[in-house]
Amino acid sequence: MNTYQIYLISDSTGETLDRIFTAIKAQFKNIEYKIHTYSFTRTENQILKILTDAEKNNDSIILYSIVDNQLARYLANISNNKKIPCFGVLGDLILSFSKLLNQEASHQPSGQYALNDEYYKRIDAIQFTMNHDDGNLVKEINKSDIILLGVSRTSKTPTSIYLANKGFRTSNIPLINENSVPKILKDNPKIACVVGLSSEPERLVDIRKNRMNSLKETENISYTNIEKIKKEVDEAKKTFRKYKWPVIDVTRKSVEETAASIIKIYEIYKENG
Repeated sequence: MNTYQIYLISDSTGETLDRIFTAIKAQFKNIEYKIHTYSFTRTENQILKILTDAEKNNDSIILYSIVDNQLARYLANISNNKKIPCFGVLGDLILSFSKLLNQEASHQPSGQYALNDEYYKRIDAIQFTMNHDDGNLVKEINKSDIILLGVSRTSKTPTSIYLANKGFRTSNIPLINENSVPKILKDNPKIACVVGLSSEPERLVDIRKNRMNSLKETENISYTNIEKIKKEVDEAKKTFRKYKWPVIDVTRKSVEETAASIIKIYEIYKENG
């Protein structure tokens, strides 16, 4: 089986390009890849060095996100001369939007990372979320955009951090039973957009065992006891129903999928005032 040499060339951090390729390769099974990532590529000399290396391999493929038209054309032309398949992931899209909006694009590398109000909002959300992780500072949860509740190992923290990176101030609270719910939230269940996270007990057993192994913890046997976990999950569901909080089953969901569902719930929450 051939191993394809994938060259990801970006004039910025390369994060967008990496995500795009991740989505592409998920569509093709049983293919071997070796990825070469080049970030902050902004000169013809840099591009020439990359393509000289790519030319040495028979199965090289280039994906690029370069907003400078002249540099992008240079990359495409040199790739064509060297007979290396080359695909731009932004060019046609930017041009289409430019025509639709009747406005010339700035063609500024890293333009999405400008230090604007949205950037500072995101930084504030991340700081808030880190400070309000795992039930900390519950007296301030009224300042949250989103509050997540769930038993241990239902991906509360990674989901919170992902939401924070989207600009949502997120608190998360671990549940053992209804007594775990802070009084401020019991008194006002709609104080923010509250979402319950749940999972199948059998899946939680596996996750918790892995967690215990990584910590080299052997004494807390009840933490991985299936009957105890079933009770925890049932109690949590009863609590969610009592306070009429929407619930997401995260058993087979990635953090990104869970977060997308939460954001939809948040939008509905805001629409309803």
